Amino acid sequence: MSPLWARLDIRHFVSLSAVVRTGSFTAAAESLGYTQSAVSQQIDRLEKLINGRVVNRSVGGRPVSLTPAGRVLMEHAATLTSTLQELADEVLALSQGQPRVLRVGCFESVGANLLPAALAGFVRAFPDIRVELTELPDDGDLLERLERDELDLTFVVFPLPEGPFEARALLEDPYVLVAAEGSALAQADGPIVLDDYPDIRLMTYAELRPVHSMVSRVGRPSYAERVVFRSNHTATLLSLAAEGHGVAFVPRLAVEQFRPGIRIIELARVSPRIIGIAWRHHQVLSEPAAAFVQAAEANADRMSARTS
Repeated sequence: MSPLWARLDIRHFVSLSAVVRTGSFTAAAESLGYTQSAVSQQIDRLEKLINGRVVNRSVGGRPVSLTPAGRVLMEHAATLTSTLQELADEVLALSQGQPRVLRVGCFESVGANLLPAALAGFVRAFPDIRVELTELPDDGDLLERLERDELDLTFVVFPLPEGPFEARALLEDPYVLVAAEGSALAQADGPIVLDDYPDIRLMTYAELRPVHSMVSRVGRPSYAERVVFRSNHTATLLSLAAEGHGVAFVPRLAVEQFRPGIRIIELARVSPRIIGIAWRHHQVLSEPAAAFVQAAEANADRMSARTS
């Protein structure tokens, strides 16, 4: 950046925005609580810094208009003033002891089932806090963002990898098979043992953190050779299963219970996944973050009670 551009001041953009908004230097000064000469000086300095005119001064009662250079600057002025207002709001909220934004990470099955009711409970308690959601297929990527302080909380699956994390378990989520409604497997009475069905074509998730893999859950490395399709989108796996392209191996929470064309088959001898919520180690949770954890726990308890 040249030294000249480095001398740009936010007041230049504030004055320019006000002049454009009101149509004159005098009206801009009144709206900002400045003198007319102060606004004129800011615009003059801005034009000297960029070595060009930014506004066409009013003539014959016509309002001030932007030059091409002024239009470019105004695009950035709008962004800057909006960012500054957001910054001021967040700093004020922090000075009062709580953030205005809560950054939460989740993955597909949690976003579709566990999150909505938890979020509803949280919003009732903290209507002024905006929840910024980051949804990724792999909780390993979410944990990396948590470690980089890009998230305040994230939903996870236990066990967690090594890292500066603390977490609280929420609920058990068993793995199931999903088959086409009219298939032979759909007639089986569950829970079934996967080893008893060596000929079924399996479909499961693509490369994720090892804790999510079918091989880890079943404990048979050879099962990887039976996988005919992988996707990190549960809807894709369920649609393929409904059309008879294979049998999907997915967590129960990921399955839409009343989705047409499929049958859910319970599995035996497959360990369930444990869903939890994590934050950075030694982090003192803000009041909103602690309330979100409590809302997630309460909803998880309700879900567990319905399925027990």
